[in-house]
Amino acid sequence: MKKTLLYLLSIGLLASGCFGQKDYVAEYDYNYQGSFKNYKTYSFLESEVKDTLLITPIMNSTIGARLGSQGYIEKEERPDMLVSYKVFFDSIRYRGYVQPELEYWLQRTGYTYRDENGELQKEQEKDETYNMVRYSENNGMLVIYVIDNKYGNTIWQGYTAAAFDPYSPDFQADLTRAAYRVMNEFKLLNREKGE
Repeated sequence: MKKTLLYLLSIGLLASGCFGQKDYVAEYDYNYQGSFKNYKTYSFLESEVKDTLLITPIMNSTIGARLGSQGYIEKEERPDMLVSYKVFFDSIRYRGYVQPELEYWLQRTGYTYRDENGELQKEQEKDETYNMVRYSENNGMLVIYVIDNKYGNTIWQGYTAAAFDPYSPDFQADLTRAAYRVMNEFKLLNREKGE
């Protein structure tokens, strides 16, 4: 009887641990005019707002580790991509776009619309539209932006709805998991090493 009770208690404890971990569903949008095959380096945009919650080291290390594992090199001077992020703690309405999966689109189009001089090579195809989707109001959100440093355009943005509690002891772990989940959608590999 004691073994059965101990066994059931153990199962209950394990199950509650699994249910307690937050699952972040990430979405992303991208710019059809991004020169995805030309990006090899990145840098983080510095926030002008004082970071009292220590979000910057968490986000920079999580995003930097992910980009580094994909072959991108962090470079302070003239990087190809700038990375920025925003954590919303209050309710927010957000819009995204229905687009073909990024990998499918890149394989079909050859990774870029621009030539070596940065000029657009071809027109957008008929399925390359920005069909807007309005998401329901969320009680918080993490958004990560990847910006083409040369043209100043956002080329990719990933986001997940999340109610972050900055006073929770799990705040840093929750933020890390959410950032990793969002960056998991940035599936571009830099096959060549940057300068």
